[in-house]
Amino acid sequence: MWTFLVQTHGDPLPALTRVVLGTVMFPHGAQHLLGWFGGYGYRRTMDYFASLGIPPLFGTLAILAEFFGSLALVLGLGGRVAALGILTVMAVAAVRVHLRHGFFMNWVGAQSGEGFEYHVLVAAMAALVIVQGSGLWSLDRWIAAAR
Repeated sequence: MWTFLVQTHGDPLPALTRVVLGTVMFPHGAQHLLGWFGGYGYRRTMDYFASLGIPPLFGTLAILAEFFGSLALVLGLGGRVAALGILTVMAVAAVRVHLRHGFFMNWVGAQSGEGFEYHVLVAAMAALVIVQGSGLWSLDRWIAAAR
């Protein structure tokens, strides 16, 4: 089973996808964990999650998946697991927060919140990495080759 987690082909498409996904998700994770980029930091993010009825364990796992999962994706280390964590976070966020605002993001400030279109794109990118693996230029590929 562990072999499957790191097994990947030398395809550049999943590599590009995972690096872009990791790069885009990193600031979100840093906002939630560290308060960087204008974020609330761990404590205030956890308070917000509690207001949504999200248990502390799952809130912590979500923050860790965003922060450390994004770094793992950029490195291509445990790409499938990292992508699954991010896909799960996006699915919960879409359903718990963004679904009520419709599909579209709030580009012109006409809605009361952001829609879920971003979450669909992130989920599709994560799904590609889950299915294809980390691809070319990944630590997963190096580990698989060393086995």
